[in-house]
Amino acid sequence: MARGASPLRYPGGKTSMLDLVSTTLRLNGLERGHYAEPYAGGCGLALSLLYGGFVADIHINDIDPAIWSFWHCALTETDALVELVEKTPVTVEEWHRQRAINKTGDLNDPLALGFSAFFLNRTNRSGVIGSGGIIGGLNQTGNYLIDCRFNREDLSRRIRRVSRYADRIHLSRSDALAFLDHCEATLPANTLMFIDPPYFKKGPELYTNFYKPDDHAKLAAKVLKIELPWVVTYDDVPDIRRLYRDRRQYAFGINYSLNEKRVGAELLVVSKRLRVPGETRGGQVNRPQYRAAALPLGLPA
Repeated sequence: MARGASPLRYPGGKTSMLDLVSTTLRLNGLERGHYAEPYAGGCGLALSLLYGGFVADIHINDIDPAIWSFWHCALTETDALVELVEKTPVTVEEWHRQRAINKTGDLNDPLALGFSAFFLNRTNRSGVIGSGGIIGGLNQTGNYLIDCRFNREDLSRRIRRVSRYADRIHLSRSDALAFLDHCEATLPANTLMFIDPPYFKKGPELYTNFYKPDDHAKLAAKVLKIELPWVVTYDDVPDIRRLYRDRRQYAFGINYSLNEKRVGAELLVVSKRLRVPGETRGGQVNRPQYRAAALPLGLPA
């Protein structure tokens, strides 16, 4: 079910966590409820949960204007978006044109902006939109060429599938902290919040909207106050372990591509009383003292 759910490729995407998250939903009586992501990105996991019937509605948010525009058009301008996918030439010349459109961030034309994000995502190495180089290089001399990830028929099918669930996909473009506040105020108790922020170490290399250390600290302070069930995923670094030290933490591996195939070291943090699968519990790296509060980065414990 997870394979091929999203039209986008995303570095560090969490689609491979489908079994873990769906089991977590079942263990906590959250099946057929709501699911919210403040950093939607490629939405692979969210869509897989929706398509598989594990959740009834998904709430996806991304502050990046180009990513938001893509999902907006997939939901509301499906035919026009699919036509661009099917007819736009996949060439180096077109890559330059789409890159220029993407840099404008012009929300006055969400179709053009959203398609530019899609085009670059499918033609750049590892799907990195902002700083990723073109697959095959500008001279197209690599082992793989610019169109190797641009299967028009399959990608059009994925976009149309998204549109069929439009009444159950709720899209927003807010600051992540504001989105979390909105979810707490409006979503029911049977909601799981899946919080997958930009990586702490490699964020500037992978994402247009990356976080500085202070941003990660502000997010942690907000998340630790959330009453709804939540999980947080991060790259496993000491700074993040420290920020979330008063919640259970589990180390796990996730496959992702960034110029090479490898298994990345990840950290899963969960809210109080949230039950996790037995195989996940074996990777626990922190047994919290709930009285402790998250400290800003750089301050002594």
